[in-house]
This record gives sequence, structure tokens and C-alpha cells, in this order.
Amino acid sequence: MAFKSILVVVTDKTHLNHTVAQGITMAEAMDAHLDVVCIGVDRTQTGYYYAGMNAAMLQETVRQAQEASRTMTDAARKLLGATSLRWGVTEAVCQLADIARTVASYARFADLAIVPRPYGEDRGIEVEPVVEGALFEGQSPVIVLPTNDVQLKIPEIVAIGWNESAEALRAVRSALPLLVGAKTVHIVVIDPPQHGPNRSDPGGQLSQYLARHGAKIEIDVVSKTMPRISDVMRRCATDMNADMIVMGAYGHSRFREAILGGATRHMLETSEVPVFMAH
Repeated sequence: MAFKSILVVVTDKTHLNHTVAQGITMAEAMDAHLDVVCIGVDRTQTGYYYAGMNAAMLQETVRQAQEASRTMTDAARKLLGATSLRWGVTEAVCQLADIARTVASYARFADLAIVPRPYGEDRGIEVEPVVEGALFEGQSPVIVLPTNDVQLKIPEIVAIGWNESAEALRAVRSALPLLVGAKTVHIVVIDPPQHGPNRSDPGGQLSQYLARHGAKIEIDVVSKTMPRISDVMRRCATDMNADMIVMGAYGHSRFREAILGGATRHMLETSEVPVFMAH
């Protein structure tokens, strides 16, 4: 299997050039069709009353969302027109509460979605539901881009965060086209359980599975020497000079992750390399 249909979602012109350029790079490397969806967000919320807001003002917010979508669409077409890719650009408008459903409708028929990092000082609140819409309702694997200038590419060194979970296994299976082509795939097992069927060979079954697909595997069993699992994983990725991290997304409920924090959220906030996730 290869990624033959790649989706890029943008909701802010500030991040459009970087996000679309990364999608172009991956689509060229995979010989894939690239679809870009430019969503203008109407931030009024149906069902809530805004004091002093009349129908004309509500109409103005819709007009602004349409204009933002049109501006992003024109910019995306200009970038894609300079390539030899097979591509398409879709102009869309939706309310803030409907972003996840809108993104999911496109992600359902994509092999891979590429989106900006959802957290950070220059990130709007609309980016988080973009990621969740693709992952949960769209059931698509996602590459979340870091905020730095790291160029997305077919990775040569990959670090897999392996904890035996269904989410981690789904991410690994979804990432197979990238893992098979990598020079080295590190299976990182942090504090494996002392009791369980794989306690004597942590990561062994996954290693065998990937090796049969032709991936070149190394298993790294490390201790949790830092407060957060995500910090340990990021340090391992740095030590390995990894080009990408592969991990399962949201082992806890999204509500718990949002309120208490979690490995997924913290990884997306801090990772300096692209993160490949699936749920």
C-alpha cells in the first residue's frame, strides 16, 4: 500500500504557504494526488445570543469567512499550479462548531492528512478540531507539522512510540509505506510492564511484523527518567536524529487530554519533528 491520496487542510492564510509546500513535497515523493481544502471559519456560534449583534453583522461574519476561504484558495492554486502534481483545491466555509465534521467528510477518502500543529502562540482555536476531525470522524492517519522550518520528507530514521495499545498498532500499520522505505526504524519501549505476555521480549512481535514487510528494525527499551512520557520520547527521537515520530493518538478521552494533559497533547505542543498519528 502507498499513499495515493493526500489531504492538506488550512484554516489560516498565515500557515498556508508552509503547510501546502509540505504537502507538495510529500505528494511528489509518493507520486500521489494532492487535495487542499481551504476553510474559511465563521466564528459565530448558532444557539448563542450576542448582545447588540443583528442580522447584518451576522451576514458580515459569513462574508469575511467566504473572503478568507477565497484568498487561501487562490494562494493554494498558485502554489500548486507551479508543480507537475495531480491536484485539486476546494473552497469551503463552515462555523467553528462544524469544523471537525467538515474536515472528516474529506479525510474519509484520503490515505493521509497533513495539518499544522494545533497548539502554540500563533495557533487559532480552529486547528485542534481539524486534527480531531481527520483522526476520529475521518479515520485518516495524520501528519502534524512542527512549527519550525523542518522539511517534511520520506523519513530515513523513524522513532515509533510503542506501548502495545490499539492506537499505537493502528499508527504503525498506517505508516507502513514510510516505515518500509526508512533506513532505520526504532521501536521505542518506555518502561515496559513487568508482568504480561511480552515482558521478556518487549517490542519483539512488532519487530517481527515490520521485518516481514522489509523494514530495518532496532528496539530501544528505555526508562522513564523524565516526568512525561512525551519528554522521554522526544529525547529519544533527538538522540536518534529521527526525521519522524510515529505514535498512537489519544489513548485517554479527548476531554481528559484537554483538561489534564497527556502524551498526545504534549507531544503536539513540543515536537520538533513531524508526528505521524492514528487512532
